[in-house]
Amino acid sequence: MSEKGPERRQDKRESVGIDRHIDKLENRRNAKEAQRTAGALAGQRARGWTERLLTRTTSGAIYAIVVLVCLYIGPIATTLMISAMGWLCCSEFFRIARMGGRMPNEGVGLAAAVLFPLAAYGYGLRGLVIILFLLLAACAAWYVFTPRANVGDVAITVFGPLYTSLSFSSLVLVRVVDKGLVGATLTFGVMLSVWANDAMAYAIGSRFGVHKLAPRISPHKSWEGFYGGIVASVIIWAAMAAFGVAGLEMPLAILGGLLVGIAGVVGDLFESRLKRGVGVKDSGNLMPGHGGLLDRSDSMLFGSMAAYFVLFFGGIL
Repeated sequence: MSEKGPERRQDKRESVGIDRHIDKLENRRNAKEAQRTAGALAGQRARGWTERLLTRTTSGAIYAIVVLVCLYIGPIATTLMISAMGWLCCSEFFRIARMGGRMPNEGVGLAAAVLFPLAAYGYGLRGLVIILFLLLAACAAWYVFTPRANVGDVAITVFGPLYTSLSFSSLVLVRVVDKGLVGATLTFGVMLSVWANDAMAYAIGSRFGVHKLAPRISPHKSWEGFYGGIVASVIIWAAMAAFGVAGLEMPLAILGGLLVGIAGVVGDLFESRLKRGVGVKDSGNLMPGHGGLLDRSDSMLFGSMAAYFVLFFGGIL
């Protein structure tokens, strides 16, 4: 019995020590409960960032592969792809407009969205003008014979396909300059410069961004990211000139990189302003990690138009 007494006291002291250690761990865990609920713990942030990056990268890679395949198959495949993308982007734009209280004629607007790239392939700029006139005439007739329609609805119906599909049609005009590898490479270079602009702006802005670019419209964009994106765009255009793609010379390439980079940022901010006006984060959910196709293409819409004007007035097209 005398030996068991000290053993019991030793076990009791060890039990108390373990309980005290468990209490400390529980208290530490409880102190971080608010951070855990908000997902603000370091491990949660790292895991969330990794998951978002993988999701965004995967969907972006699939999108880029589809685009690349269509570009190099030929102008017809490119046109059909742009026509489908124009339709989807216009549909998402009309969704945003409806959330803002507008009632566009989606049948007319989406039909024009499909036809703009097809007309650009078949008849060039003249084809785009023809579809524009038909769109205006159809909207005018709808307004006259539909008492519920107002001028705002008509304006949204016209603007939707112009903003999305007509802008996208500039890529068709670039692609048809040459039906072979030259046209495909030139078009891919234009699109790659916009993607590089977006990617570098995100990478630099998230790591080094301090000075806000447009805090009321897009709080996460910074001037540091803006300059990084411009540099990436210029590098892509300079590479096309260095390899002699479509006879592109270096001065024109540098100008193209600058203007496409700036136009891409304006397009991004424009779509952000549209979404903020109706209180939505994404235009859709078609592309995991990116949102809708319009979210993925907002920079491309204005960037590709800028590229077309640079190439057209530069004598390449």
